[in-house]
Amino acid sequence: MREVRILAVAILKIIVNIVGFYLAARFFPEITYDHPSALLWAGLVLGVVNVLVRPILVLLTLPIKILTFGLFTLVINTLMVLLTASLIGGLHIPGFWHAFAVAIFISILNMFFFK
Repeated sequence: MREVRILAVAILKIIVNIVGFYLAARFFPEITYDHPSALLWAGLVLGVVNVLVRPILVLLTLPIKILTFGLFTLVINTLMVLLTASLIGGLHIPGFWHAFAVAIFISILNMFFFK
């Protein structure tokens, strides 16, 4: 039963990532994707990047995170979105601030679904 719950939460997080990328692309015309499947891959890759890379980056930047009272987490999230965009060929995020906007969208959605 616990495994089913973990799988359901993982799938929901991937869907939240996909919706975050989609909303950012609708809100900012500079963020584009070649095909809707690019959003599906982006949501999946962001989930994997958040599991594998993000914890290491959070640990390495812990002093900065403490000094900024946790606000540096948004920069780390932005870097994860930029890494995801660089790994997905059909997703085009032009720069740091647009990736920051995607990270904000995904963070807000995560606040609603995962308290």
